Amino acid sequence: MTTNMSVPHIWGSERANAEMRIAREAGWRRADLIWERLMEAANSEWASGRAGRARHLFLVADIHARLTFPVHDPRRATAPGARAALALAAGRSCGARRLQRRALSLFGCAEAFIEGMEIRPRARSSLFHLRMEARHLDTYHRNLRLRLTRMAEEFRETLEALDRPGAAAHRGYSRWRGEKPPVFDDTRKMLAACLLIPDGPFR
Repeated sequence: MTTNMSVPHIWGSERANAEMRIAREAGWRRADLIWERLMEAANSEWASGRAGRARHLFLVADIHARLTFPVHDPRRATAPGARAALALAAGRSCGARRLQRRALSLFGCAEAFIEGMEIRPRARSSLFHLRMEARHLDTYHRNLRLRLTRMAEEFRETLEALDRPGAAAHRGYSRWRGEKPPVFDDTRKMLAACLLIPDGPFR
C-alpha cells in the first residue's frame, strides 16, 4: 500500500481490480475491502508524517464502518480507536477520550465474533501440511481462535491505555503489514480490527 493510493483503487470495482474480484468471490462485500484499504491508506499517511490526510481517511473509514458494518462487527471500533490516538498526539484530550470510550464500547463484541467466525482453509506449501491441517482441523481452529482472542485482549489494553502517561509501545499497522492474511475470511476481519491502528505510544 503506497501513500499516493488513488481513490479509484480504494473504491475499485471487481472488473478493474483483481483483489476486489477475489475478495468478492470469497464472499466478502465491497464494503469489507474498501474499509480495509481506507484504514491501510490512513495508517500509511500517518507513518509518512501526513497527519491531516491520515485524520481525514480515518474519519472516512469510521463513517464507512458505521454505515455498512453490522452492529456487532469489531471493526467498527478500530477507526475511532485510531482517531483517538491521533487526537491525543495532537493534544486534543477531550476528543480523544470520547473516541476512546466509543471504541471500547464497540469492541465489546470481539469475543462473540471470534467464537462464531468462519475460518477458511489456508494455502499450504506441501501436501503433508495440507493433510495435517485436515486431520487436526478442530485443534487448528481452536488455536487460531485462541491467538485472535489474545490479540483482541492486547488491542483492548491498548485502547484502555491510550491516555495514560508512559503507556507501553504498541505495534499495530507495522504488525499488520507482516501478518496480513492472503485469505478473505472472518479471521482477516478480526486481525484487521486488532491491528489497523497506528503504532504507539501516542503521547
